[in-house]
Parts: sequence; structure tokens; C-alpha cells
Amino acid sequence: MGKANFTRAELEAARSLTVPDLVGRGLRLLFCGINPGLWTAASGAHFAHPGNRFYKALHGAGVTEELLDVRAGFDAKSRTALTRKGIGITNLVMRTTARADELDPEEFRAGAVVLEGKVRRWKPRVLAFVGLGAYRTGFERPGARVGEQDHRIGDTRIWALPNPSGLNAHYSLDDLAQLYGEVADASGVVRERADARPPRARRGS
Repeated sequence: MGKANFTRAELEAARSLTVPDLVGRGLRLLFCGINPGLWTAASGAHFAHPGNRFYKALHGAGVTEELLDVRAGFDAKSRTALTRKGIGITNLVMRTTARADELDPEEFRAGAVVLEGKVRRWKPRVLAFVGLGAYRTGFERPGARVGEQDHRIGDTRIWALPNPSGLNAHYSLDDLAQLYGEVADASGVVRERADARPPRARRGS
């Protein structure tokens, strides 16, 4: 684990870093982000920025028993909370940027080729893109909408989900939790019953 806050200089230095895929045995659901942001690269944990609602959506959907706090990076407990459920995380583009609009469309298309190879090797039940625009560009499907798509990679079903960034005002946290729950069900990831979870989510560190 690292630290939960970074200086501007540390964040800028993170542009040179990459974030390794989070993948374990028994992969059922592979989330694919757009590319690492500066905070994610500095911490080494996917979706680590404090304003990102990815882990809140997973917890709200009952996918994780506790609300994971990965601002300072993954620890063994947070990794296990995901991988024991059969959840993995990768990115369409591995290059770190401050904003996704710094990426070139060709990077998305090249990333799609690499991602397809990973999916055929890992064989998750569902590949879920966390960011509709990245999916549309990478796989050249401009008419794609949120939800399950009409093509597969091998036997892997493909879904597109809204970007969980706090800047995406089109979807509330409840909306995200519902959609993340649906994709979890489609992949066979077991969800916790709301009445079986702790009354207050504990933030891991």
C-alpha cells in the first residue's frame, strides 16, 4: 500500500507508469477501463481516483461485502475481495494520461486487438467495458448502447457500462449499481443479499 494523497509533481510523474492487469483464477467477469489516469497509475490500483464511483457501484450492487478503498493502492485484502469473486480488471489502452481525450482513436483500435487476445486466453464469461465511448471506438461500433452487445469474443459475452467517473452526471450511483448488478448476474458472480451485509460499509486501507 502507498499513500492516499499525491502531490501534483507525483501525479505528473505517473505518466510514465503502467498499471498491471488484475486477474486471478476462475475469472468470470472482466472489467475493462479506458486507460489509467494519473491517480490510478500513481497508486497502482485501477479506478483509484477518489471521485471514481466504480467500487461504490460494486458495493451498492452487493458484489463486494465491504466498500473497497484503493486510493493508496491495492492491498491483499482488496485484491482478494475481487479475485475470489472471479472479477478481473484491465484497460483498453495501457498508456497513462490525465484525461481520456488525450488518446488517439488508433490507440483504442490497437488496444482492442490486444484485449481480444487476452479475452481468448483468459476466457471470462463476460467482458464489461466501463466506458461506452471507448468500446464504440475500439471495436468500431458507433451505434452501441449501454447493455449487452450483439457480438462476442469466443464464448465471452460483451457488455458496455457507463463510465463511473464522478464527472458523468448522466448516471446516478443507484443507476450504476443496478447496471453493475446486472452484469454480475450475467457472469455468474455471486451477489450478497442486502440484509446479509454489514450495516455500515467499512473502508479498507
